[in-house]
Amino acid sequence: MSEELNLKTITTNDPIFDDIRPCNDSEVESELNKIISDKMVINNILKFRYPLMYKTFGFALKPFVKAILKKKVAHIKTIKDFQDIVADFVKKMIATTTDGIELVGFDKLEKNKGYLFISNHRDISLDPAFIDIALHMTGNNTVRIAIGDNLLRMPAVTSLMRLNRSFIVKRSIEAPREKLKALTHLSEYIGLSIAENNSIWIAQREGRAKDGNDKTEDAVLKMISLYGRQKKQDFATYMSSLNIVPVSISYEYDPNDLAKANELYEKEKNGVYKKDQFEDIDTIARGIRGYKGHVKLVAGTPIKGGFESAEELSNIIDKFIWSNYQMYPSTLISAGITEGVSEDDKKKFLDRIASYPKHLQDRVKAMYANAYFNKDK
Repeated sequence: MSEELNLKTITTNDPIFDDIRPCNDSEVESELNKIISDKMVINNILKFRYPLMYKTFGFALKPFVKAILKKKVAHIKTIKDFQDIVADFVKKMIATTTDGIELVGFDKLEKNKGYLFISNHRDISLDPAFIDIALHMTGNNTVRIAIGDNLLRMPAVTSLMRLNRSFIVKRSIEAPREKLKALTHLSEYIGLSIAENNSIWIAQREGRAKDGNDKTEDAVLKMISLYGRQKKQDFATYMSSLNIVPVSISYEYDPNDLAKANELYEKEKNGVYKKDQFEDIDTIARGIRGYKGHVKLVAGTPIKGGFESAEELSNIIDKFIWSNYQMYPSTLISAGITEGVSEDDKKKFLDRIASYPKHLQDRVKAMYANAYFNKDK
């Protein structure tokens, strides 16, 4: 009885979640101060805005840049204030790096209700950013975002992530007992968040689908279900209570397609691919800056049954993502389908492929084609 009472009284604001939770309003000022005091942030701003002066007078300009940053963030007092700025930034990014974004199904979601959004995973920051903007534009609350601790190598990036409602998945833990403990802790945080009507976004798999083959990992769903087991609920009952909304995200062009192909090539050639220390940060920046063509997000209705196991739930999510993936010219051409594709679209895509190293061209095309072959299933 006492254990059941304990499960009911713990909330996501409990100090036991301080190691993984996003920051709250009372911490906004301190997190912003970490960002504007970060030497790497200031140096990069100077290099970008004043490249010539930076080499000679960089040391003298640093206090000036910090003062400007402090003034710019002075009015940010809450997480909502910060996310309003993020929303404006994402809208500008959509206007300058895409040919438009299509949103389907988000307007049918119930306001102020907690959902567990599970989507395919193509881009580290864009996938949750586009879901957030879809929710923002339809008057829904934004999501708490699951991110791997591999992204937290720079203090300023950690602060930015926490300000944007990200919580931490401790992927770096290897010891089996400690790993299970961390996953159970994470599962409880996810379950409580949804019970409190805070929505969650988590990718269908650990890491991006670099080969374009969107497949839900059973292990992700089993991790989410751990809290249900703690509550003595079977898998189907607990997972049905989480309001799982599958989301299919389609990018006409992937700004990181060449980098992904190169990583797969190096793994195949050498058996391993070693990331640079800040490679994930570079990947995020390239995804934000790079051209994406058309983008489409389709949100389903909450999955309320039709499964008994993680494998069966994975199949339901996969079927939704595959069947709702948009067949853009880049996908069709890569799959050998040219009927209905305009000459302009064909030239645009093939010119892009031709600009890549020869040994990576087929690998890039295979990445785009997989969405077609999955939908064809």
